[in-house]
Amino acid sequence: MVQQKVVLKLLAMNDEKTKQKAIEAVADIYGIDSIAADLKEQKLTVIGEMDTIAIAKKLKKIGKIDIVSVGPAKEEKKEEKKEEKKEEKKEEKKEEKQEKKEEKK
Repeated sequence: MVQQKVVLKLLAMNDEKTKQKAIEAVADIYGIDSIAADLKEQKLTVIGEMDTIAIAKKLKKIGKIDIVSVGPAKEEKKEEKKEEKKEEKKEEKKEEKQEKKEEKK
């Protein structure tokens, strides 16, 4: 199984007690590397090699949940961002060259 990042919105998570319950419920699942909870946005971010459905089942016992996103862990996204930045820089350089050519005319 590949490392993945799962972001869930737990609508019942509006105080520290519920936040702690959610973290403890998810912590029991095998393969989890890190758990982050955001009370303001009611979001729970879980990273690791685990079953997304198992997380959803555990959290449903606490309250209604919405799965916001399931995707690869951050390491792979960083590579994608680097590629995007390189492409953006190339485009900016092309634009600058075109602007310089226009100014010369």
